[in-house]
Amino acid sequence: MKQDMVPSWPGQSWDRADPAAAGLDPVRLAEAVAYAEAHESAWPHSLYYPDGRYVGIVEWNETGPWSAIVGPVQERGGPAGVILKGGRRVAAWGDTGRPDMTFSVAKSYLAVLAGLAHDDGLIPDVDAPVRDSVPDPLLDGPHNGAITWRHLLQQSSEWQGTLFEKSDQVDHFRQIGPGADNSRKGEKRAPNPPGTHYEYNDVRVNLLSYCLMRLFGRALPEVLRARIMDPIGASSDWAWHGYDTAWVTVDGNRIQSVPGGGHWGGGLFIGADDHARFGLLIARGGVWNGRRLLSERWIRAMLTPSLTLESYGYLWWLNRGPAARPQLSANAFSALGAGNNVIWCDPDRDLVAVLRWIDKSAVDGFLLRLAAALRD
Repeated sequence: MKQDMVPSWPGQSWDRADPAAAGLDPVRLAEAVAYAEAHESAWPHSLYYPDGRYVGIVEWNETGPWSAIVGPVQERGGPAGVILKGGRRVAAWGDTGRPDMTFSVAKSYLAVLAGLAHDDGLIPDVDAPVRDSVPDPLLDGPHNGAITWRHLLQQSSEWQGTLFEKSDQVDHFRQIGPGADNSRKGEKRAPNPPGTHYEYNDVRVNLLSYCLMRLFGRALPEVLRARIMDPIGASSDWAWHGYDTAWVTVDGNRIQSVPGGGHWGGGLFIGADDHARFGLLIARGGVWNGRRLLSERWIRAMLTPSLTLESYGYLWWLNRGPAARPQLSANAFSALGAGNNVIWCDPDRDLVAVLRWIDKSAVDGFLLRLAAALRD
C-alpha cells in the first residue's frame, strides 16, 4: 500500500515519506527541488537596493506621497521550501523554520480569519454591507456604504479613502503577474460601482483587516494563534506586524491593526514549516486530525471563482481562467506573495508545496516539474 493512501497528520515534527512510496518519481522530484534552489529571487537579501529603495516600491513602480515604509522590514533568508504528500514530508530544502516576511501570502490568512468570523456568526451574510456590522466613518456615504464583505474579500470593493495615512489611490491601475504594466500606477481614476471591478489594492485589503479586528474586538494575530496556528501545531516563532500608524482603540483597548502584506513593511513573518501546516489545513477542507477548525461551507466559498476575476476567490488564487495550467489540477489553489513566496495546494492529490524566495518567473516551472513527478 502506498503511504499516501493513509493520510498523516504532523505532530511536533513531520512524518517523512520515501517519495517513491508516496507516489512520486524520486528523480523528477529531485529535479523540481534543484530547480527551485537554482532560481533564487533576484531581490536583495536586505530587501533594500543599494540606492536605498525598498524592494516593494521598486517592484510596483511606486512613487508619490504614500510610499513611506511604516512597518518593520527584516533581511530575508535564502531559498527554502517544503513538499508534503499525504501529510508527510517528501522533500525540504533551505531553512524551513526561519520566520521571513511573506508579503501577500498574508491575504490568504485574512480570508481564513474572515471565515472564523463567518462561522462565529459575526458575518452571517457576506453580501451584507460591511457598515451594518462595523459602523465606522470609513464606510460612510452611498459609495463606501454599499461595500459588502464579499467585495472586500474578492478585491472588487472600489473603496475610496485614506487608511493609516495610505490612500486607496496609491494602487489605482496596479497590475500583477506576467506582463504587468504599472506605468500608470497611482494615477487617480474614477471609481466603479462596488463589486464590478477587480483591482489589487493593498489599502483596501488593509481595510478588510481593520474591519475584522473591529468585529473580533481583539488583535487578529491573537485570534489566528488561538483558533488556527496553535491547533495545527505551528511554531511560536511567527509574528504579524502592523504599521507604526495603525494603532487604534477598540472597546477601550489599544490594538494594532495588521496589513495584508509587506507593501510598506510589516505583515506576516513566518517560516515555511508553519506555512505548510496552514496549507495542509486548507487543502483538507478545514479539518485538522479530526477537529474542524474552519467550516466546509466557508472553504467552498473561499475557493469559488469571483465574477470579476475567474482566477481569484476570497484572497486565494485559483487554477482557473485563461491563465490556468492544464497540467495542474483544476482544483489547485495557492497563496502568493511577492519575492516570491508561495503556498500551493492540490487537494485532489493531497499535495502541498511551500516555496520561499523563488524567482517569480520560475514558479510555474517548479509546479510543472512537481506535477511531472507524480505517478498517479
